[in-house]
Amino acid sequence: MIQKQHKKESTGHVLYRLLLILLGVSLAALAIERFLVPNQIIDGGIIGISLILDYILPEKWPFLNFATLVVLLNAPFMYYGYKQIGKTFMLSSIFGIVCLAVVERMFHHMEPLTKEPILATVFGGLTLGVGVGLVIRHGGSLDGTEILGILLTKKLPFSVGEFVMFMNIFIFGWAAFVFGLEQAMYSVMAYYIAFKTIDTVIEGLDETKAVIIVSDQYEDISDAILHRLGRGTTKLQGKGGYTDAQKEVIYAVVTRLELTKLKAIVYELDPHAFITIMNTHEVRGAKFKSAIH
Repeated sequence: MIQKQHKKESTGHVLYRLLLILLGVSLAALAIERFLVPNQIIDGGIIGISLILDYILPEKWPFLNFATLVVLLNAPFMYYGYKQIGKTFMLSSIFGIVCLAVVERMFHHMEPLTKEPILATVFGGLTLGVGVGLVIRHGGSLDGTEILGILLTKKLPFSVGEFVMFMNIFIFGWAAFVFGLEQAMYSVMAYYIAFKTIDTVIEGLDETKAVIIVSDQYEDISDAILHRLGRGTTKLQGKGGYTDAQKEVIYAVVTRLELTKLKAIVYELDPHAFITIMNTHEVRGAKFKSAIH
């Protein structure tokens, strides 16, 4: 049996990814040193642990600063990440983590952008979320806790999300003892803002909906969606679970703003049509954005 050779990533695309990872790392370092650290606010995961240890340890061990800690604590997870996710992920993550350590030192002695805790929480969380989101979107990671979660949840009755949540409860509880309860609450807010921002960056800003339509008027509906909404459709073969009769099922993807118009088109042609609407994370190909209105 001949093994198929997969096409390697072009040098130009690799450089493009690394440039965006570097941009993401720079934003993350900016958030940490210009918003979060001056206000004793932390993030979750390895970054959060590194920030707490950076606050506690340098008096006795000055070399154990954030830059050193974030590399050392992530190192074992990157090794296991290579085995679990692959070489490209590991190399992209190592590049990102090392760059984070370097860029964070560059921002370390700069004045904070604000000493107002609410502003630091909101803008620090947003900036950190954009930065980390860019790194993840382009194939890397700055935090090994999810990799640890993937490894441990194979043997434990928890999901990766539950494991990460338990880890962060411990980290923010620890922060309450080190920085005080109020700073820990700001930290939770910053983490939540960053978490939501990461999702937005990874999934994209264009909110789209996948729509499945079951109707006997499928030909008219499909034609109307194409000519009145400017969206292509895909016809799928289905079978009724109760009647066992053959059904044509229409599948279409539209933007959030087009959804109301699509429903009006469908119910105009068939008031009894069955419609299912689902969120989608990303849509590419088939000239999706060039719709006619």
